[in-house]
Amino acid sequence: MLLASLLLAAAVDPVLAHYDRHESRHLVPMLTEVLHFRTYEHNVEAHAQQKEWLLKAASDLGFVARDAGKITEIELPGPENAPVLGLVVHGDVVPVDPEAWAFDPFGGGVEKGHVLGRGSADDKGPLVQALLAMKALKESGVARTHTVRLLVGSEEESSATEIPEYLKTHEAPDYSLVLDSEFPVVVGEKAWDGVAIVSPLADRGGSTKRFTVGAIDAGLSPSIVPDRAEVKLYWKGESVNWDTTVEELARVELPEARRLAVAPEADATEILRVVAYGKSAHAGVNLAGGKNALVVLANALEGKLPAGGADDLLAFVRLAGKDLHGTGLGITDSDPVWGRYGVNVATIKRLEEDPKKAVLFINLRRIPPRTGAQLKAHLAQVVADFNKRTGASLAIDDKLSYFEDEPYGVDPKAKLVRRLMDAYSRATGTKNPKPAISGGGTYAKRLPNAVAFGMWFPGKPYPGHDVNEKVAIDDLQRGARVLIHALVDLATGPRMEAPLMP
Repeated sequence: MLLASLLLAAAVDPVLAHYDRHESRHLVPMLTEVLHFRTYEHNVEAHAQQKEWLLKAASDLGFVARDAGKITEIELPGPENAPVLGLVVHGDVVPVDPEAWAFDPFGGGVEKGHVLGRGSADDKGPLVQALLAMKALKESGVARTHTVRLLVGSEEESSATEIPEYLKTHEAPDYSLVLDSEFPVVVGEKAWDGVAIVSPLADRGGSTKRFTVGAIDAGLSPSIVPDRAEVKLYWKGESVNWDTTVEELARVELPEARRLAVAPEADATEILRVVAYGKSAHAGVNLAGGKNALVVLANALEGKLPAGGADDLLAFVRLAGKDLHGTGLGITDSDPVWGRYGVNVATIKRLEEDPKKAVLFINLRRIPPRTGAQLKAHLAQVVADFNKRTGASLAIDDKLSYFEDEPYGVDPKAKLVRRLMDAYSRATGTKNPKPAISGGGTYAKRLPNAVAFGMWFPGKPYPGHDVNEKVAIDDLQRGARVLIHALVDLATGPRMEAPLMP
């Protein structure tokens, strides 16, 4: 055992030394460059530009690069017929509201020891870390027994179809590290579910209110805690007078770090804008770090709107947003390993095919043993009971809902897990680290023999999906060194058989 440790240290040292002398200085410039690409969903031009950048960067670093459609392959070849160690990241990002940011989300700025921008943590930082760790391994002269293949996806934050499509025509790596979560190793990923609840917006009639709800909008994405939610109230008739409504809303007591703005539309006094502000966060990894503006808006407007679809949807928001675990939805599941559900009341938007209706989307991170079908049936009953109790006509839209995912678990004693835990311990000096359970789903669910390994260090709020996303340069450098420890161990050793078995 001692001899094996000495041999491994002898192999790691030259790779780390090369990284520190040469590759580390390229990390920030490369990351700031790739952050300029606005690779959110449907921005075809930006995705194409980033792919071109990837292929050129890989060639400049001396790697083999291949365009595999929605996946870009970047490879450091090993001996003939060598097993393949996969590194997996995604190059797409969640959408942004630029007006809410203190800096340009795609400017690639550097300030006070941090790299700033959408994707700096999730997942373009890990992309650059992987490229430079591979380069250090290549240039160190350490003999490799494996091919190292970096797979860069493009739809992880949206439809996530690229890995299944890729596997139809390409062999998967023999084992893979997905660099899109947290250290030391993730041994459990909760299921990603979403229920879409639709309602007409119109009033039901009989209301004494002098106004109606003309518009409602909240949130950017199911996986982001909404930091802004808005209702527009339209005055009915003449003699516009919002004083009573404004005074009522001014008396609303708000939780800490939430804000409510109430004012007539600048050029249309018959419209009153009610806007709630909170704090965005990753709905799977940092749910507790968010401040849900949609829930704030729903609570502030309780009892103040005319009876109708908008009021019904906000009443359901109050029910679902009672806490972060779904207690209001009758979900009390708890497990000593998996923890509890995470529930993000995420968005309300006009229904595209019928603008007279709005759809509320709630993202749920489910734990075992309940299946997606069982949760869907449970929520259908919750909605039916709500309608019966309130007179609402809410309906679940099956086409917009999603219950196809299942939790992904890995044996904490699996060979690959133990090797990665050891690498993390050696790199950081951490004794007896504990593997993690994550609310965020990664590509590990879609690839055989895969686990999520970093690149975020425990103990700090995860900034991915947040407004003003940024990552400390020290953490980027430290994470690259942890990855080098794992790369040298796995890519210079013998083939690992049954990696997810003890």
